[in-house]
Amino acid sequence: MKITKLNLLNFRNYDKLNLQLTDNMNIFIGDNAQGKTNIIEAIMYLAITKSYRVINEDDLIKFDKNKAIIKGKVVDNDIIKNLKIEVEKNNKVLSINDTVIKKNSNYISNLIVISFNPNDLEIIKNSPSIRRNILNIQISQLSNLYLNTLNEYNKILKTRNEYLKILFTNSLADKKYFDIITDKLIEKAIIIYKMRKEYIDFVNKNISNIYNEICSTNQNLYVNYEPNIEIDHFDDEYIRDKMISIFNNNYKKELNNGMTLFGPHRDDFSFILDNNNLKFYGSQGQQKVSILSFKLAEIYIFNEKLNKKPVLLFDDIFSELDIKKRNRLLKYVQKDIQTIITTTDIKNINKKSLENAYIFEVRNGNIERK
Repeated sequence: MKITKLNLLNFRNYDKLNLQLTDNMNIFIGDNAQGKTNIIEAIMYLAITKSYRVINEDDLIKFDKNKAIIKGKVVDNDIIKNLKIEVEKNNKVLSINDTVIKKNSNYISNLIVISFNPNDLEIIKNSPSIRRNILNIQISQLSNLYLNTLNEYNKILKTRNEYLKILFTNSLADKKYFDIITDKLIEKAIIIYKMRKEYIDFVNKNISNIYNEICSTNQNLYVNYEPNIEIDHFDDEYIRDKMISIFNNNYKKELNNGMTLFGPHRDDFSFILDNNNLKFYGSQGQQKVSILSFKLAEIYIFNEKLNKKPVLLFDDIFSELDIKKRNRLLKYVQKDIQTIITTTDIKNINKKSLENAYIFEVRNGNIERK
């Protein structure tokens, strides 16, 4: 999978931008605050319909403009897809080949991306919600079933939480209706638990090898999945019986709290290097490369599951790695996969790694290929 053209109109600091990208490595060089990260953000937004930098999407529209347009030409196993997102105040329109797409689940996965940016360094240290979000983004690109199930789960979860508050204040409220909601929640939870477990198992097949190749070490790195409830066997009946028992035993506790305290919406995972949890015992360098290895392990999953290779998006990646690790990383990603990198310079980068690269210079929203 490749994105061969990117067109922006009134997006961030770009009035109008038309970019032709190579199938291999694309490097955007420039000082900070010139618009490099906006390129990464635009491609990410085109892929998953969300920005990783802002909550209010109106901020994506250039100041004093009413609408922003992001377009990309994607080549997917010889099939050409023209993706477009129009962003207006409090609204956005998705389309593929000029056909409007109403549901996000029918749009997402037409451009598959894996991104790494400096904020990802907080994945290990930050709250479980950050880690869950990463899982949700990546598995949603892999499976429409997961995305639809997750959306349905969140709707049912909201309804269940609201009804818990009703039950707490109104003794005449229908408990049978609440049990029906709970059964529906469990049905969706089972799918989410199983797909997250499967995904992390796939990651663990390759994450150690990637880590050792970048660091030139021989260590054991893996991701430990930590569901909110203790699950010994990931089969439907076991999970269902386990959740029913937990909900029954904790009904009063949830009633008093007015919220659902158990389920995949409270899952977590951790990074373990040589039996040490990196959140507590890892150096910053180990944490950086562990997160990067986690991201790169996803390449194999998309390739095996969908027979597709994602587009890699690396925002300011070089500043987070020493010179040796930079060059090992570039050597690693040069395996028939499109990579888009932003950086302030390319000093000390092996010239062989740059042989087939497109190098662009970014200055105040203007981009010129060197």
